[in-house]
Amino acid sequence: MKKIRVGFGYDVHQLQAGYDFWLGGIKLAYEKGAVGHSDADVLIHVICDALLGAANMRDIGYHFSDKDPKYKGIDSKILLRDVMKLIREKGYEVGNIDSTICLQIPKVNPHIPEMKKCLAEVMEIDEEDISIKATTTEQLGFVGREEGVSAYCAVLIEKA
Repeated sequence: MKKIRVGFGYDVHQLQAGYDFWLGGIKLAYEKGAVGHSDADVLIHVICDALLGAANMRDIGYHFSDKDPKYKGIDSKILLRDVMKLIREKGYEVGNIDSTICLQIPKVNPHIPEMKKCLAEVMEIDEEDISIKATTTEQLGFVGREEGVSAYCAVLIEKA
């Protein structure tokens, strides 16, 4: 009998001029970027949190502390690769990922195929198992005022 588990992730990063904007493992051309200890890739961070949560392994901050200088400016794809190692060591594989990015501008939809390709390669899973959706907040709240970006993610992992 297969054992399946579900995980959920949520993350927010402030947007400011002078930072690169990494999202889903790719760099977007935009006048602002996400602020964080790492490269502040909000989509990768929620995927990591959801995977770790599903495997009952706490969260991204527990494994990769923002107080640790070795993670300063780190490429979040490295963190995701390490999270995949952790869950695989416990015998889990990804069933599917369903994520939503909340961002007023720039538009995310044109970049989704490239994000899925990048994430699938890093995680060593099929692109078909990754869903990325995007929405604005109709100009409401910090996302609507273009002050930040947020993302949500649900994952299913399974153990044979």
